[in-house]
Amino acid sequence: MSEVVIYTTRWCPFCIRAKALLDQKGVRYQEIPVDGDPATRQDMAERAGRTSVPQIWIGEQYIGGCDQLYGLERSGALDPLLS
Repeated sequence: MSEVVIYTTRWCPFCIRAKALLDQKGVRYQEIPVDGDPATRQDMAERAGRTSVPQIWIGEQYIGGCDQLYGLERSGALDPLLS
């Protein structure tokens, strides 16, 4: 199974939704909180080119945010990426 990395903040509703989908699928993921951690948020921004959360990677592939994750799920493309 591909490693999933998700940058989050504690109260972000999109982060909660993205994690809920991954949890529903039984996917283990590495959650990297950026709350109150400017250095980690900067690392995320450099890696993703964006400062909003969540930012999600599956393996080496950058997915984007919650909307992109759910879009992959709707199109049937998420499960192949996760396997």
